[in-house]
Order: sequence, then structure tokens, then C-alpha cells
Amino acid sequence: MEKKITLAVKNLKKVIGKKEIIKGLTFDLREGEVFGFLGPNGAGKTTTIRMLVGLIKPTSGSIHICGYNLDEHFQEAMMSLGCIVENPELYPYLSGYNNLLHFARMLDGISGERIKEVTELVGLTERIHDKVKTYSLGMRQRLGIAQALLGRPKVLILDEPTNGLDPAGIREMREFIRFLAEDEGLSVLVSSHLLSEIQLLCDRVAIISKGTIIRTDTVQQLLANRERVVWRISPFEKGKQVLSSLTPMEEKEDGTILTEFDEEKIPEWNKQLVEAGVSVIEMNRKMPVLEDLFLELTGGDSIE
Repeated sequence: MEKKITLAVKNLKKVIGKKEIIKGLTFDLREGEVFGFLGPNGAGKTTTIRMLVGLIKPTSGSIHICGYNLDEHFQEAMMSLGCIVENPELYPYLSGYNNLLHFARMLDGISGERIKEVTELVGLTERIHDKVKTYSLGMRQRLGIAQALLGRPKVLILDEPTNGLDPAGIREMREFIRFLAEDEGLSVLVSSHLLSEIQLLCDRVAIISKGTIIRTDTVQQLLANRERVVWRISPFEKGKQVLSSLTPMEEKEDGTILTEFDEEKIPEWNKQLVEAGVSVIEMNRKMPVLEDLFLELTGGDSIE
């Protein structure tokens, strides 16, 4: 059964001055999935997120949140959306509870029971009455997410949710985001510069470059058929000549050679090298990583 679409973006464009920043983006989020949004510097990722959360208006195109057109039914659409753009805005001299109480007053029908629910959900029950200035960065991120969840949104947008966290905090946040998607049924859009985290966290990924989405797919499909073999051989030139006659290959700066991974053919390639008097010093299977694909698709641009 296909999951319900909760966020639909169609042909979204943004022109600033005479420059087209966003050039017709189309993608969607589905119920209970974590969707990664990646883009190098100047790709338009932040501009897109600001349009999705209603901070700036698109030049053209449409954004639908749970069926509501953001332009025509802004209030109804925003009631289904929770977000943290950059860092959560919190009052450090108030307790976590009083922060949530303050934001709850801005929404209709948020009870004390709901504040208790989101506090438990983000794991802050024991510290919720402490002042926010005593919280760790990870706790502040959790409180920000609690704030975003007060109105029971169906879509949650998190801009760099692991920014500044230590490895333990990053893992904790990853597990929590997966919990929100899998157990609470939220659609979560995550932007991040940590490609390894996106690979571990997300069900699908959109890669944006120069205002255009260049690939959208599941992480598994993006990385399919990208396993490689790393060869360290001697003498190098002779080995390179043999391998290039057998399979497409790539010479690396560190003095190794990359070839495709073919379980049936590799023993034969190894045999051919040995028979040609080439020593195979090292032969390693290289698992695919999103970073390699990202650099290939964006021409080596740095991540935003």
C-alpha cells in the first residue's frame, strides 16, 4: 500500500532581482518517512526551506501541506507543519516547561496534557523544570523539536538538527528522528551537511545543485551498483595495463586503482595479473557511500 503524500512541491521557482535562484523543484514527502535534502553552497537549499515554512513567497509553483495549498490556505497548511530553521529560538532564563507554555499560548487548544506528552516524547521529563541555560546543545535541540510538535503536525522540517552535537548526541538525534517517523508516523524533512548521517538516517534523498534537483531516490537505489574494488599492485604501470584491458578502471592519487566489483570476474582478473608478473599487494572491496555520489553529481562542490 502506497503511503499518503503529506508534502507536495511542484515546479517551485524563486527569482530574486533578475537571478533565478530556484529553478522548478518538484518532490514530495510521504507519511512516516525521513527525507534528506542535500545541496552544496549556493544550491538553494535554505531558500527552498524558507519557502516551505512560509518565511518567503515563491515566484511560482505550488506547495501543498496535507492537501492545503500554502498560498491559498496558509493557516490550515501551517497547522500541519512543525519546523526548526537553523537553531531553535528559546528563552534561556525560562525553564523548558515555561518555554513550551509560552509557545503553547500562541496555538489554539494546546493543553497542559499535550505539553506533558511532548516532554515525554523528547525525553526531557526529568529536566523540563530546569532553566534552558543549563541544557546541553542536544537537550536544546530536543526542546526545540518538542516546541515544533506541540500542534500535532504531520510534517516536520529540521534544518541541520545535528549541528554542533558530539558523536553520541548525533546518534541519539538520529534514533529519535527515526522514532518520530516510524512510531509517530511523521514525515520528516532533514537538511544536513553530514552525508554519512543522511545515509544512515533517510529513506529517500533529494540532491539539489544550482537551484535544480539532480537526483531523488531511496538511499539504496542511489548507491546501487556502486561497489568498487581497490587494487594496490606492483609494478604499477604493468598492472594498470593488465587491468585496463580487462575492465574500466580509475587511477587514484594515492597510487591505487579502482575497478567495478564483479564477484565472478575478480578471481580471473587476479589470475591475469599474477600470470603477467604483477604482485597484488592489496585488494579491498569498497562499499558505496553517499559522499562519493554527491561529489560526482555536484562536480565536487562542498556541502552547504
